Amino acid sequence: MGWSRGRWGSSVGLPNTGRPAGGAQEDFIEWCMIVVMKKGATEAEVEALTAAVAEWGLKAHVSPGTEVTVIGLIGDAARDHEATLALMPGVDKVLPVLKPYKRVSTEFHPEKTVIKIPPARHGDRGLSIGGTGVVVMAGPCAVESREMILSLGAFLKGAGAHMMRGGAFKPRTSPYAFQGLGVEGLRYLAEEGAVVGLPVITEVMDPRDVEMVGEFADIIQVGARNMQNFNLLKAVGRCGKPVMLKRGLANTLEELLMSAEYVVSAGNPEVILCERGIRTFEKFTRNTLDLSAVPVLKRESHLPVVVDPSHGVGQWELVAPMAKAAVAAGADGLIIEVHPDPAQAVSDGAQSLTPKRFKELLGALELVARAVGRNLH
Repeated sequence: MGWSRGRWGSSVGLPNTGRPAGGAQEDFIEWCMIVVMKKGATEAEVEALTAAVAEWGLKAHVSPGTEVTVIGLIGDAARDHEATLALMPGVDKVLPVLKPYKRVSTEFHPEKTVIKIPPARHGDRGLSIGGTGVVVMAGPCAVESREMILSLGAFLKGAGAHMMRGGAFKPRTSPYAFQGLGVEGLRYLAEEGAVVGLPVITEVMDPRDVEMVGEFADIIQVGARNMQNFNLLKAVGRCGKPVMLKRGLANTLEELLMSAEYVVSAGNPEVILCERGIRTFEKFTRNTLDLSAVPVLKRESHLPVVVDPSHGVGQWELVAPMAKAAVAAGADGLIIEVHPDPAQAVSDGAQSLTPKRFKELLGALELVARAVGRNLH
């Protein structure tokens, strides 16, 4: 009997789940503005403003700061009440959000988003992604067997990793390459979480499978090849689980942020941005890992940023230096491929660290994190 979580445990093949469950899709809002309250504005003044905008049919997001409170407003009616807002007690100024990405921008949401991941096993601690700590997600490119996932998970947890990564559904360039174990692989990952205790991140490829994958995963990953699969983005926006969104192979940072906007506008504010390398003229590495993306994304958005050095370079010996550089650049986390025997891996063995090398890397990462005022959880 395989491990099961939720109502998908008895399935052997891929079920036809239809459209993902969740509330009705929100309309994509084009108009956003921010209201900056005066220094010393009272709680009553903030409450009066939010009550007024609710009557106008607007949605308000209140961001209390150390000195001033900023209120983000969403809705086409906002522009009709701009003058009224400017005259309300406690208001300093009213500004439109001009960037194409609204809800994911630091203008609209000045404080940084911290995503809480509950413990996979009763009695364990949960995780925070986006705070002062650096989260390390590790595991094989693809789930290959139950024994491998359980034994590797136990090692990774003992070494200091915080999450288990592993692909049950694999988007491959060749139709003849290994495509993943599907639901069976999801069961193995869920069993690892319950037995070993590492929360799980895994990829979804089809909008019809979002609800099912969410039954097993703690974080749902949207891979690089699906970054602009807009139906999938809307589906994960309704799933109720944190989403890690990988940058596409040839996409700009603005396009990445616009894809994140799809997820957030559909109702899911818990999005993690991931830089995993882009295609350039360079041939020495699999991709070019764009570490400048880290400070740019953290300037432009309030969402946490994770770096994937494994796919970024494609060679195991380059993973460690790029992982350390990512932490130094300000990444909130890393997602690293680790395999007990990379030479025998069904996919991406060339970029996978051995368990021994991964443990050595964690020690070095702790030193880098401390040097920039961070820590490994």
